[in-house]
Amino acid sequence: MTTTTTVLLVDDYPDALDMWALYLQLRGYSVSTAGDGISALKLAQSSMPDVMVLDLELPGLTGLEVARALRRDAPTAAIPLIAVTGHSLEAHRAAARDAGFDAVLVKPCDPDVLIAQIERLAVRRPASESE
Repeated sequence: MTTTTTVLLVDDYPDALDMWALYLQLRGYSVSTAGDGISALKLAQSSMPDVMVLDLELPGLTGLEVARALRRDAPTAAIPLIAVTGHSLEAHRAAARDAGFDAVLVKPCDPDVLIAQIERLAVRRPASESE
């Protein structure tokens, strides 16, 4: 990575948010956080992260609603989205994909799998968009 990848991490459980934010920062990512769907949407629109990692069960707006709103808005439509959910049924994964998520991970999430997905999705964006 020549530039630091920016990750917007969204979870309503403060301990999980802090733990994952610290882990990603230690791995060299620039991390911003939000604890609810409305804050996540506003922060995504203002900061244009390289990748977003969202819990699906959020107060205010759910992760699915945030994804749909981002996909409808031209400036944010290309932000790669990773859903993180405690629901492991295929129906939940299908709903996330239908809402616009690029990847769906089930909690508890393997840290190496999360990093692999962030790396895979961050490189899909043109360099001019992430600089």
